[in-house]
Amino acid sequence: MQVSPAIHRRVSIAALIALSVIIVTGAAVRLTNSGLGCDDWPNCNSEKLIDVSSAHAAIEQLNRLFTGVVALAVIAAVLVSYVRAPRRRDLIALSWFLVAGVVANALLGAVTVWVDLHPYAVQGHLLLSLVLIAAGVVLVRRAGEPDGAPRQPRVAVADRVLVWGVALGTTLAVVTGTVVTGAGPHAGDENAVRLDVSIPTVARLHGASVIATIIVALVLARRVIIMPESRVLSAGVSRWVFVALLQAVLGYTQYLTGVPEILVGLHVAGATAVSAAAAALVLDASAPRPQKLGGSGGIVETGVTTGIESSPNVTPTS
Repeated sequence: MQVSPAIHRRVSIAALIALSVIIVTGAAVRLTNSGLGCDDWPNCNSEKLIDVSSAHAAIEQLNRLFTGVVALAVIAAVLVSYVRAPRRRDLIALSWFLVAGVVANALLGAVTVWVDLHPYAVQGHLLLSLVLIAAGVVLVRRAGEPDGAPRQPRVAVADRVLVWGVALGTTLAVVTGTVVTGAGPHAGDENAVRLDVSIPTVARLHGASVIATIIVALVLARRVIIMPESRVLSAGVSRWVFVALLQAVLGYTQYLTGVPEILVGLHVAGATAVSAAAAALVLDASAPRPQKLGGSGGIVETGVTTGIESSPNVTPTS
């Protein structure tokens, strides 16, 4: 049995969607105070494997069951990568990374229950989930690229520096956001320990990291507008700025309105989207080297940015 690259990409997209949904359902568990609806793992409690006798237990149980759906999705990505024609080692490795990450996150979820929702465990659970989102974006992108084509930069050095600035700023914003969450309400259980830090202080640090990253993205957007060779980043930077601005509005709104559950849930979904957008933007800065047949049947490598023939050792400069 063999499958086409198109089918493999569809399976990869399905895995990425599942990885995204489980983040939102996990947030729903926390926001409904259902984090200890099941106080054991893998059993729901000391008496039952599955228990839906209370609303909290049912919500936590549904989230655990959906973890099984996520596991099936990433396992399917692995299996399809082995029967894809042609088979590619990079896609197999990325698929296995997703499986390993899902297993690790399930075990971290167990630890989170065993330590009664300690905020460090909850933070790690979310951050690992977002790492898997980035890996899922890479898998989907590479699954749609030509086989055997090496990647090369497609924009100037200055653009690549700004792109990585956006990616690192996004990471910092997400990490500081989990600190705010660890100190604030909505711990997942009324008796869960909270981080002993000043909420206004960490919220300001989080907000500052968001604003700084948006400024870097706007500088990149200006280069995209005025520099023709930078325009290949137009869609990626526009997508990131749009999602990031929505996130900023949501963040300030939830802070000023007493952190209502629905806005927190939307903010978690936004964090997932902005992390995916950052990963996609990094990928936009490089691309497979186009290849065409030369007159004698050999391969002639062509430039990515200008479309003209160029030496494989030449990269764009700022």
